[in-house]
Order: sequence, then structure tokens, then C-alpha cells
Amino acid sequence: MSLSLLRALFFTDPLIILATVLMGSLSVICSVFDPGGRRQHAISRRWARMLLALSGARVRVQGLERLDPGRSYVFAGNHLSLMDTPVVLGSIPHQFLFLVNAKYVRLPFLGTHLRRAGHFAVDSDNVRASLKILTEAARVIREQDLSVMLFPEGSRARGGLQEFKEGAAYIAIKAGVPVVPFALRGTREILPIGSVHVRGGPVELIIGEPVASEGWSLKNREEFTRLMRERVAVLLEHGLDAPQTAAREAVL
Repeated sequence: MSLSLLRALFFTDPLIILATVLMGSLSVICSVFDPGGRRQHAISRRWARMLLALSGARVRVQGLERLDPGRSYVFAGNHLSLMDTPVVLGSIPHQFLFLVNAKYVRLPFLGTHLRRAGHFAVDSDNVRASLKILTEAARVIREQDLSVMLFPEGSRARGGLQEFKEGAAYIAIKAGVPVVPFALRGTREILPIGSVHVRGGPVELIIGEPVASEGWSLKNREEFTRLMRERVAVLLEHGLDAPQTAAREAVL
């Protein structure tokens, strides 16, 4: 959680900031006895649900039946608001690690939680270091049967869907796991960019059909990235009625 979200939540309901401090502290303490991060993830999910309930957000999730509980994935979707993180955390029943901006890892308290929970910090100004982090994320997926969650736009979009960065495609191809496109609606109205007032209201999380990474190579990741963006765009426009066209096999 960023300082902006903490500030927004404090002005909305002190109970939310108290719940955040409590659950965050529990997560850091639990990390000493939880090398696999599963208990920390469970605590984060409980925090997310508490936050959504206290803020008055009413989340409707569609498409969870498309996920295999025993599989690892790369989850990739649009980014509208700081409230996107609680929505995906509280709604998707998979253990996943986030790719986060490196500046958040340097923050007091929050940075400690992110590091101890194993989330991946990416510095967009350092290409070589970023590639190492993406490669490490792929290794963790393969070896620990975890998933990774990221917002490929890179930052919250003020307008329509922005261009996707290639990190999600890189990790999925390197790890050999499917990408799950998802679409968020309504979170911008819950907490607009620049606002410090969290509002109650309806939110939708729409899960698309997983897109296999087999048949793609890293040299084709730009094309795979475009495919993922197209899938998210169609979900945003059509919801569960989105036509799921077959992914074209890349030329190796």
C-alpha cells in the first residue's frame, strides 16, 4: 500500500488505518516463521477484504471458474486506482507475488512488509536490474508453484487503456505458464487519482480465459504483449461475453 492510499484511507475511516497497521504488523511478525509466504498472503487477503468492507466497495467477481487451483499463472490487467490492489488480493484465490515499483520498497513499514513477503521490486530506470528481477520472478514461479500479479500499464491510467509493458510476457514465456488477463471496472470511482476520499460503490473484476505461453519465445514477447492488451480491452468492453479468439502461435 502506498502512502497516498494510507492518507486517503485515514481521512475516510480511522478503522481502516488501524486495521492496516494491525494486519501489516502481523504479516511482518509472521514472516519470521513463514518462509513460503503462505500465511503472509492469507493475512494480506484478510486485510484486503476488511479494507473493501470498511470502504463500502461492493465487489462482483466473474470468471473465477476459468482458473485451475493447481496451476501457476501470470495475472495481468488494467490499472485504474490504488484500490485495484485490495480488489485483486481479496478476490483471486491464488497465492501470488506482486511486481511493485522499487520506490515502495524504500518506504518505512511498507517496504519491510514487501521485502519480507517476497514481492519483486522493479526499477524502471535500470533496465539490467529489471531484467534480473523478471528472470527471478520466472524462477520463483517454476520452483515454488506461485503466481505473479502485475499491472502492465506500469501506472494508473487517467484515460483509457494504456500501452502494456513487456514484463508480464517476459515472465510468462520464461516460466512457461499461462497469462490470465483481467479487467477492473469501478475502482477509479471508489478512489480517483489524486483524491483522498474513498467512496463506496460497485466494482467489477472480470477474469478472462488464460492465454498459453507455449509456442512463444522471448523474441516474440512484444507481439504476445499486444495480444494480452487486446484481451484486456475486449474484457473491458464486453465483460464475460468477450469473444475469446485463439492465441496465434508465434514463429520460433
